[in-house]
Formats: sequence, structure tokens, C-alpha cells
Amino acid sequence: MPFSDFISALKDNPYFGAGFGLVGVGTALALARKGAQIGMVAFRRHYMITLEVPSKDKSYHWLLNWISHHAKHTQHLSVETSYLQHESGRISTKFDFVPSPGNHFIWYRRKWIRIERNREKQMLDLHTGTPWESVTFTAFGTKRDIFFNILQEARALALQQQEGKTVMYTAMGAEWRQFGFPRRRRPLRSVVLEEGVSEKIVQDVKGFIDNPKWYTDRGIPYRRGYLLYGPPGCGKSSFITALAGELEYSICLMSLSDGSLSDDRLNHLLSVAPQQSIILLEDVDAAFVSRDLAKQNPTAYQGMGRLTFSGLLNALDGVASTEARIVFMTTNHIDRLDPALIRPGRVDVKQYVGHCTHWQLMQMFLRFYPDQTIAAADEFARAALSHTDKTSAAQIQGHFMMHKADPEDAIRNIGTDLPFLFLI
Repeated sequence: MPFSDFISALKDNPYFGAGFGLVGVGTALALARKGAQIGMVAFRRHYMITLEVPSKDKSYHWLLNWISHHAKHTQHLSVETSYLQHESGRISTKFDFVPSPGNHFIWYRRKWIRIERNREKQMLDLHTGTPWESVTFTAFGTKRDIFFNILQEARALALQQQEGKTVMYTAMGAEWRQFGFPRRRRPLRSVVLEEGVSEKIVQDVKGFIDNPKWYTDRGIPYRRGYLLYGPPGCGKSSFITALAGELEYSICLMSLSDGSLSDDRLNHLLSVAPQQSIILLEDVDAAFVSRDLAKQNPTAYQGMGRLTFSGLLNALDGVASTEARIVFMTTNHIDRLDPALIRPGRVDVKQYVGHCTHWQLMQMFLRFYPDQTIAAADEFARAALSHTDKTSAAQIQGHFMMHKADPEDAIRNIGTDLPFLFLI
């Protein structure tokens, strides 16, 4: 049979024609689908812009809060519960609805933005145990300004919620995590130290913050260290908290006796501390003892965990130590500290915070009873000092709490209450 006749026979065969047609239709659909995919990729590459924010990034929670304010009509929600403390002292519960994992659309500055919140159930944050998350923003256009504006608004919204409050951070793993909820700033005047002490430290800290160029011009590392020492309950930690409120700074709490703290981790944490924060090392004598005392017990000089004394010194004032940093240390026993730890450069200002003096007792009395006279405050101070000259501010405050509305009872019963306050 000639080849031309064979082709004609196949053409006239209905089964072959149907199969060939199906193959052609399938090929055409596959090409169309592939072309659509290529076209979508090209369109997204040239006409759309995407921003992905992982949950590890500091702006992640800012953006979730921002999304909750703009995606108010979405029907797929997650809830975040928080507590608010009012000026009256009453605590109320607040529920914030945040878009749950999935796709959401919002209208922002005349543009539709798709927000995709992803949650990887198989991946967990080792520090918190929560699933790994990310948020992806997709918008038309190629300019990054829209995402920059969103981040700026999210940051401003977060700062607005923290306005008038002090944020506390604690070290978790290799990063700082917010500890609890932001607390109301404590007024500096609420902490009564010896006359002139508070003003001296505040002036020194503000002078450091306002003059970075002075340090640079003279080749001095731009960091400042402070040591507050004295008996317990005399206002060391309270003053640092009030100072942070006065400066509008946050506080980074770190325990040197943490068993998981190593030299490298300490150095890293000090280098990544949040901007405008005070690093607080409380009770540094509990982590290390002086070299003289270590001769009697060599293991004590190695610290409670993996942190070494030389690692601490290098982190505070070594080649790799960071600048633009304020470190406050507190101790009840300065005699237990090694001189190398508190030398200038590591500790620039040492301040004794001791038992209440006559002036402090008067100021505290007038603070609790503002309608009383100076003569009454003087009488109270004399009565307190006549029994003992080793009274802490915490004990006096406890005495005032027992006589909130009766200053005369506070004066009359100071001798009776003090022995009881010493016991507790």
C-alpha cells in the first residue's frame, strides 16, 4: 500500500482521529497551563513586591498588632489575651483578635495587600516551644515604600502602647525576650536616697548619654558602668527601675549565676541588648568571690555555671565588648567582689546606698503624708533614729503601710513596730 494511502486510511479512521484530537487538546492545555505559570511568575517578578517577616524578627509582633487594627473584617481569627493595670490599681483583661494562619486581604493606601500568615507545626522555637511562624505581605507595584510605611506605623503603634511604661527584658537563649507586660514607670522622686545621691547619678548618666562625641574625640570607649552597694532593702534596685523610667529606657535583667550562661553567650547578649536599655546585673557577689577568698575555696572562683571570671571581665571591658552601653551592678557585700571587677573602665561610678538617715526619714514621711508639717517629719525621724540607726527604706515603707491614714500613729508606734519589721 502506498504511504499516501496509509495516511489517508488513518485519517479516515474514527478511533485514531479521536485519540489524536485528545492528545492535541491535552498538549494545548498543558502548554496553556505552563504559559500561565510562567506569565504569573514574570508578572509577580516585575509588577508585584513581597515582604516576608519571620517570627524571630523583632518587628513580627509589631506587625501582628498592626494587622489586627487593619484586618477588622476577616472571619478567621486568633485571640491574644493580655492584662491592663489602670491608675487606680485595678487590672482588667483585654482580648485582641489577630488574623489566624491563612490568607487575608486588606485595603491600605489605595492598594490591596495580601497577607499570608504561615505556621510550621513541625518546627518549634526551642526557647518558647511555640510553632515557627512567618507573615508574608504581597502588594502590586515595585516600590518598597509601602512596606517601609507599614513597618513605621507598626513600630509607632507598639511604642504608643508602651508609652509611659518600662519594658523589662530577660535573657532567653541567645536573645532578649520581653519579661511580662510593660509596667508603669516609677517616678524618680518615689525613691528617696541620701541627699544629693540621686541627682548625682542621674546627672552622670544623662551626661554620658548626651555626649558620645566627647568619648570618640578622646578615644575613650563609649560605655559606662555603675555599682550600687549597701545593705539589702535600701533602694538599689528600686532606684535603677525609677532611673530607667526617668530616661525612658528599658531594663535588661541578667543573672550571672545562671548555670547555662557561658562566656560566649554573655558576650553575645551584651552585644545584642535592645537600644536605649540599662543592663542590670543584680547581686554580682553571688556569682563570684574575690581572689583572696577564693584561696580558701578555689571552686567558688569559677562561678556557679559555665561562666568564668575572665569571661565576665572581657565582656565588660574587653576588646570585643560593645559600646553605647550602660551597665548597673548591685551587691550587698562589696568586700566579696574582686578589685579587678570594680576597677575604672568596668565600674566608673561606685555609690553606697545605706540605711536611712535623718534627712531620708523626713523625706519619706512627707512623701507618705504630704499634708504633714516638717516639724512632724522631724519628730518621726528622731523617734526612729533613737531606737536604731540601721533601718532600711523597705522597713520604713512597711511601717508606713501599717499606718496609711494615721501619721500620728506612725510616729507614736515607730519604736513598737521596728523590732517586728526587722524580723520580717
